[in-house]
Amino acid sequence: MEMRNSFLRNDNLYAPSRKVLRQFLVIVLCLGFGLSCASCKDDDNTAKIETLGITGVSIPNPLSVESGTVVTLSGKGVAVGDKLMFKSTDGVEYATTVSSVTDSSWSFTLPSDFSTGTYYFYLTRGNVKVSLSKVAIQITVNLSIPDKDGMTVKGVVYCNGEGIKGVEVSDGIEVTQTDANGIYYLPSKKKYGYVFISIPSGYEVTNDGNAPLFYARVNSASPTTVEQADFSLRKVDNQKHAVLALTDFHLANRNDDVSQFRAFVKDVNSTISDLSTAGYRVYVMSMGDESWDAYWYANSYALPDSYVEMQGLNATTFHCMGNHDNDPYCPDDWLAEAAWRRVCGPVYYSFNIGKVHYIVLDNIQYLNTGANQGTIGERNYNKVLINEEIEWLKKDLALISDKNTPVVVGMHAPLYERPSLSGQSQVDTYDMTGGANFVSYFSGFSNVQVLTGHTHVNYNVSKESNLMEHNTAAVCATWWWTNKLVKNHICCDGTPGGYGVYNFSGDNLAWYYKSYGYTKDYQFRAYDLNTTYIDPSVYAPNYVSDMAAYAHEYATPSTANEVLINVWNYDLQWKVEVSENGTSLPVTRVCTYDPLHIISYDAARIKTGGASAVSFPSEPTAHLFKVKASSATSSLVIKVTDRFGNTYSETMTRPKAFNYSMK
Repeated sequence: MEMRNSFLRNDNLYAPSRKVLRQFLVIVLCLGFGLSCASCKDDDNTAKIETLGITGVSIPNPLSVESGTVVTLSGKGVAVGDKLMFKSTDGVEYATTVSSVTDSSWSFTLPSDFSTGTYYFYLTRGNVKVSLSKVAIQITVNLSIPDKDGMTVKGVVYCNGEGIKGVEVSDGIEVTQTDANGIYYLPSKKKYGYVFISIPSGYEVTNDGNAPLFYARVNSASPTTVEQADFSLRKVDNQKHAVLALTDFHLANRNDDVSQFRAFVKDVNSTISDLSTAGYRVYVMSMGDESWDAYWYANSYALPDSYVEMQGLNATTFHCMGNHDNDPYCPDDWLAEAAWRRVCGPVYYSFNIGKVHYIVLDNIQYLNTGANQGTIGERNYNKVLINEEIEWLKKDLALISDKNTPVVVGMHAPLYERPSLSGQSQVDTYDMTGGANFVSYFSGFSNVQVLTGHTHVNYNVSKESNLMEHNTAAVCATWWWTNKLVKNHICCDGTPGGYGVYNFSGDNLAWYYKSYGYTKDYQFRAYDLNTTYIDPSVYAPNYVSDMAAYAHEYATPSTANEVLINVWNYDLQWKVEVSENGTSLPVTRVCTYDPLHIISYDAARIKTGGASAVSFPSEPTAHLFKVKASSATSSLVIKVTDRFGNTYSETMTRPKAFNYSMK
């Protein structure tokens, strides 16, 4: 426990990363001891390395090689003429041979067309093939860069031996771009302890597992010492790409959350596979609350643990910080986010995929009144961008010359409150402090999509003509409760737990909400209100009065022949139509409570503990619609059309049962 707490709190820790340690262990296991290691090869038809009398092989990971130079590695028993094969994780193969050896080393030259990437590295002698390592190989440029007065961080951004011009580089305060040779300089005070690049379009960086290494550590304890941080890129075609927006994981080692999340990950990975098959290059964006601050110390489960679970996602994953990702022992935003900076990297940054510019922001100012080491504070916070971050954002946006460039912003807390209704008109008000100013920063841009979380409900707001917010429901739904209680997965507004899917082909965007455990065509749920009776004496016989209050209008039986439809990803360009015996029925948008969530969480908790057990009650939502049928037994045809012209329908045979597993 003390080691964990020290790791979380010591912001001056300047030690090898998990990546370095893990790679060292992989190399030792695979090479130093000659053991078979499945993670180091993709071909099981290989012999053990000692079969060829090879010992002591050591391969740096990553292995940086200047274009055209001889590579020399340590090791004994390698012979001149041994064949070397490099097979990329994308299936591309390169071959060369060992050109020279000494008593303790061996040398070779990579093919001239060799590209930066991650490779399975094999050696073949005669009919015997052995696996040497799985290694990230970076084709570098001349890394000798002269110092400049006043510049404390310098470096080069390159791909396959050539510097890349115009790449944005920042330390979170200063912003610059690389010159014609890919070289940059920053007059950094190293406050944040890192520098990062805005990955340019058509490129990717090496990953640590699935986390992109677009940043490099610098020593904030030596702000005037000149340091060099270089970035190696690889070319990819990501014009056609998909981003999966996941938020509010709340992993805390409670409510069987870890096992539930691993099952959820299988659903996400299935979607990733389907999109990849369809030709999309797939990425994941987290919108925060990957951990749960209240349980960091009580359950010994904190950011390093949730970070490991996130590695199960089979796509490059960009991380965003939420309010629950702060250290609850720290009464200060800067100190509280130190663990995030150490485990996950920058708290705000940008990157480019295809024609789209992505920005990740931290809009939580963590106050945590009353906290001290060993004492969890109130965990209170402001939903706001701090001034330093605003200035960085303005500099980042200023580098985009074409204002028709699509911009996607990911941040945890919503820009707008959950919509309400005035008659049939949607009412949108800012939730984030400085919301109007935030919108003004994007003035002149024609297509801005803001992805948020935090609320554990779903809603969309398009108050501005150039900007739309998508507040995405939670991965954990109701904090992992409903699956534990009644074996479904429902958010506080009745939305199934799930994630957003955003598909770009060039600058053309389409999106949908993907419910966990369902196909992407599952976009609404319809209730026959004649059968939707939440009888307090049945659902909570020992707490009838408490249950009656939480059951709202469903606490009394209805014979009004009404049907309620929950369209969770509704926006103002959707259309909801209902017909009865070929006749269209008037559809009224309403703001009320979803009855399935009431019985799945509120009632299940009240049944055993009364109202005091309800921490996450059902919330009213304006993505509900109501119609009145002519009888209790007529069938209805419900047709929902999204803004892209996709239709979703149900022929509703009535009476329709109301239960935990209903669709």
